[in-house]
Amino acid sequence: MTTTLTVDGHEVFATTGGVPFDPARPVVVFLHGAGFDRTTWRLQTRWFANHGRSVLAVDLPGHGRSGGPPLAGIPALADWTIRLLDAAGLRQAALVGHSMGGLVALDAAGRYPDRVRALGLCGIAGEMPVHPEMLESAKAGTAKVRELMTFWGLGKAHQVGGMVSPGLWLTRESLAVLDKAAPGVIHSDLAACNSYKDAPARAAQVTCPAAFVCGDIDQMTPAAKCKPLAAAVAGSRMTLLKDCGHFMMVECPDETLDALKAVA
Repeated sequence: MTTTLTVDGHEVFATTGGVPFDPARPVVVFLHGAGFDRTTWRLQTRWFANHGRSVLAVDLPGHGRSGGPPLAGIPALADWTIRLLDAAGLRQAALVGHSMGGLVALDAAGRYPDRVRALGLCGIAGEMPVHPEMLESAKAGTAKVRELMTFWGLGKAHQVGGMVSPGLWLTRESLAVLDKAAPGVIHSDLAACNSYKDAPARAAQVTCPAAFVCGDIDQMTPAAKCKPLAAAVAGSRMTLLKDCGHFMMVECPDETLDALKAVA
């Protein structure tokens, strides 16, 4: 089930977990990572939508089926997220984000504490530098960046199989989603992650419950770099998933869901 909203004059596309969106229920907004779209969260949204929450798994501007250009910078995306809440008629929502989307959720919670009731942060770190080779490929629009994002993002077991859902191969799925990204989107996203340095400061400003979810074989945001950020959020909890890479929502969907249930 889907819905659309209008933010900054552009249509925003979202899925609702198979249940009609009801702003009167506690709302969970899901924010995807660089180059991806709402489908990242398909295995978590249905549970929340069927357990007393309303769900908006959005395509960020310029991604998936949402209109407008991609926004430059994590703070700009965080401001946009607050305008999304306004467009949906929401005073507050829980924000669940992965990678770039996690930084966006953290920044929004730090600067707009009255608008964010809880945080679920998957695969983030205090700094998220991007290899220059990836940035160059993204800027040139070549396939190498998509291949590197997939290779470094997935745990080794899931690159050759090992998916809990029979018949799915995450390597091909990841490449298929990234291949659909509009020109300039991946570079804009990676540049936003690369330049963002405010995560520790924003973490110290967070006042809502927060759950961090990390993979123990994550090559893009290693757990060792997530732990100090989690420690900076008062009262937060951190879950370390075994044999899991950067794409924990699809590599370890049930374990990721269990970690997010604690706050969202």
